[in-house]
Amino acid sequence: MSHSFCLVVNPAACGGRCGRRLPETLGALADCGARDVRVCPTTSLGHAVELAEEATVRQETVVAVGGDGLVGTLAGAVSRAGGVLGIIPAGRGNDFAHMLGIPARPAAAAEVLLSGEPRAVDLIGVRCGDGQELAVAGSVYLGVPSEGGEIANRSWWARGPVGYQLAGVRALLGWRPATFTVDPGAAEPEVADPGPADPEVVDPEPAGPQAGGPAATGWAAVSFPGFCVVVANSVYLAAGRQVAPDADIGDGLLDVIMVRQGTKLSFAEAMLRAGRGRHVLMDEVTTQRAARVTVTADRAMPAAADGETLACACPLGAGSPLLIRALPGALRVIAPADGQGPGARRHSPERTWWPWPPPRKDSTNSGLADSSAGVPSIWTSPPPST
Repeated sequence: MSHSFCLVVNPAACGGRCGRRLPETLGALADCGARDVRVCPTTSLGHAVELAEEATVRQETVVAVGGDGLVGTLAGAVSRAGGVLGIIPAGRGNDFAHMLGIPARPAAAAEVLLSGEPRAVDLIGVRCGDGQELAVAGSVYLGVPSEGGEIANRSWWARGPVGYQLAGVRALLGWRPATFTVDPGAAEPEVADPGPADPEVVDPEPAGPQAGGPAATGWAAVSFPGFCVVVANSVYLAAGRQVAPDADIGDGLLDVIMVRQGTKLSFAEAMLRAGRGRHVLMDEVTTQRAARVTVTADRAMPAAADGETLACACPLGAGSPLLIRALPGALRVIAPADGQGPGARRHSPERTWWPWPPPRKDSTNSGLADSSAGVPSIWTSPPPST
């Protein structure tokens, strides 16, 4: 594995948190013997993709210094280019890094870049209708969490835990009933009109558990009035919520979490229970597992992935299909070399617990001018002139 690193960072993101973590990261890399490190400021997610592609051609390890939005974007770019991704958690969520067991402290995460091992993990491919497929890392979701994310993105006050909590409450209070259809097969589902209590299942004898953790893919399409659908590659969503407690980023399958319509208080309870993954025991929550699913809703709503609203689905039109599939072993990412598989889950000592919805990713602010002083052989690649 190359020990040449390209650190892709938006130093102004997360209120400047990413930039503040750079000196500690660079110092730790220097202490561990790294002598070929570039710091590449990014001005947008599109610019980050360009930097990742260029770095992969140079046979550098691309390192995402940021949160899940940046990690998901770079994961897709590095996967397509056949490179290796490293992660320095510096966002508000850091759920994908948490899933891999990467430490929250920048210095410890930097040590993993040199002592860790590249592991093949799954990604998620998502596309709207006949559009281009995008690769994302952790999860795709629509419903209350995606609408809450939209409220947070539009609001100047949604800058901290209270702000995001208020955005989630506003989304829940303003939620208009919607019927979701989730189909794990290639054919269009033949779905009957569902009743108010339970999802209507096309096959009268579906396989797969309801609340004990998904274990099989032999289930039929369902249509149900509900609050949300989450299609997950990772256990964690919304800064540590165990939304898909049985997910494994190395099994080639996606965990599908469906929350049926009930009282709004019941959905709030489900989100509280998701802190420990116990929401799957509720009657309103159904879990399944599949290699691919098609999700539609009977009204327009945004769909999001890794904390970012999908550009092709803002909003996703009523009845428009969102095609989601697992991409087995699509990404090589540096993870701790402790003998545990990529699905192993550990809690970092510096987890920040945020309420639903997932925190906003400030990914379009301008970048950093230069790298930290006193670190040997580290130089900065400025963004291209416009």
